[in-house]
Amino acid sequence: MSTVATDVLQNGSVRSHELVSSNAVDEDDFDFSRLEDRPRPLNMERKRSMDERSINELSMGYSPKYSARHIDNSRFADHLDNFFSPGGRRSGLNTPTSNFHVFEPHPMVVEAWDALRRSLVFFRGQPVGTIAALDNSESSLNYDQVFVRDFVPSALAFLMNGEPEIVKNFILKTLRLQSWEKKVDRFKLGEGVMPASFKVLHDPVRNYETLIADFGESAIGRVAPVDSGFWWIILLRAYTKSTGDSSLADLPECQRGMRLILSLCLSEGFDTFPTLLCADGCCMVDRRMGVYGYPIEIQALFFMALRCASLLLKPDDEGKEFVERIAKRLHALSFHMRSYFWLDLKQLNDIYRYKTEEYSHTAVNKFNVIPDSLPEWVFDFIPSRGGYFIGNVSPARMDFRWFCLGNCMAILSSLATPEQSAAIMDLIESRWEELVGEMPLKVCYPAIENHEWRIETGCDPKNTRWSYHNGGSWPVLLWLLTAACVKTGRPQIARRALDLAESRLSKDSWPEYYDGKLGRFIGKQARKNQTWSIAGYLVAKMMLEDPSHLGMVSLEEDKQMKPAMRRSSSWTC
Repeated sequence: MSTVATDVLQNGSVRSHELVSSNAVDEDDFDFSRLEDRPRPLNMERKRSMDERSINELSMGYSPKYSARHIDNSRFADHLDNFFSPGGRRSGLNTPTSNFHVFEPHPMVVEAWDALRRSLVFFRGQPVGTIAALDNSESSLNYDQVFVRDFVPSALAFLMNGEPEIVKNFILKTLRLQSWEKKVDRFKLGEGVMPASFKVLHDPVRNYETLIADFGESAIGRVAPVDSGFWWIILLRAYTKSTGDSSLADLPECQRGMRLILSLCLSEGFDTFPTLLCADGCCMVDRRMGVYGYPIEIQALFFMALRCASLLLKPDDEGKEFVERIAKRLHALSFHMRSYFWLDLKQLNDIYRYKTEEYSHTAVNKFNVIPDSLPEWVFDFIPSRGGYFIGNVSPARMDFRWFCLGNCMAILSSLATPEQSAAIMDLIESRWEELVGEMPLKVCYPAIENHEWRIETGCDPKNTRWSYHNGGSWPVLLWLLTAACVKTGRPQIARRALDLAESRLSKDSWPEYYDGKLGRFIGKQARKNQTWSIAGYLVAKMMLEDPSHLGMVSLEEDKQMKPAMRRSSSWTC
């Protein structure tokens, strides 16, 4: 059985949709209002830096052009008080007048906040997320949807600005979508899979709204998002840390949602590795790029999500069992990643001299990597001082590419030891032109070309060399680099990258990505006004202004997981 719904486009036109009953939900069958009855003590106290001049007090850059998607002007007017208060001060923070300083913000901050607010998506009168891009110059494809991974920097910006309700609504709505029956070509997906994205469909005739979600069945390549569940847990912990309110995470529905995600990734199988086996296209690198196997991005997010879940799960019978399973997996995962994914000059030289066809537990070359498979570029790329977690390790194959998100998340989650974290920052400084160039930040390095490009990408025309996920530069990664810099005590690196971004991002209309070895050109298929480029800039700016925000996305090292390591002197500072 199917029903017809309509989608109100940005230009006001209406597009009809044929909705299959398994893909749309009437949320009247689940009363979310009862979740609002729980006590919600909010701790909005913030540390201030630079003479109390936190970006939080100045980033309410409201523009009269603000228009909300899926809500008419009369309904939207009712919500303005939730976001703005006279004189630019936020309501609900009880900031003493004597502590309020009026000064002119950076023009890009005002512009970015205006753009971020225009990207808000409303469902039945409440903001539930931000669309991927506000670019009307081309067909929208799925850029008019709310993506779980894309919303994370937006959520962090709102949390830093003292607006947690938007994030709470998002967490609850995606939690509800998780409970759907999910099928792709008659095959049922795991119960815990979180959607890649969702959109709000508005029926103007009935004045009624429904949600429709994509679990990979509509995605390019039909790959389910492995990272969505991890980002959801990480965001739930960020909300709890930011607000001091644990009542949301303590809800039975949230506890069950976490357990379902963990059940998927902690399930036992034939693997002999503690890492998580994944298909190509399952993460931010969402097209075929040869990251199948055990990509660093997924392993770092997996590690972070496990650590966040261990802090959020209640110590009841079910929760206690999962916490015990998490502890065992974390111990094995940290040892595996720190031992086999880490590369510095000493380790590279060891691999260069590997013997092959080794057997038994005494084997040094445990994955039977052939030294002749070492790419020529890596010998020039690895500095005498510094190191990084390589892209992938699997039988007879090591992917030596640098992936930014995985390495930054390794620092934030403390998957990387303090010595390894310092070495990663040393590498970024040593290879600034290659990894940062003229626009932060390379999603991976180097690009794959020629015959290798044909094999690895399937001749994907979007992932040509130095473009999109094949060595393109993504401004959204600026917030991850900034957080890693703050944690390692290297804020000057982040400021240098932020200066580069501020010289071009606004002038170029906030592109999704840049092309070229140095990131000099706006991506050939990049959307303008990309929301996570905007939000990533705001998060980086606010975190540098008030480093206490780091606590939302960072975890300290667990000493119990620290293995006895034997590595080169490049780790020491």
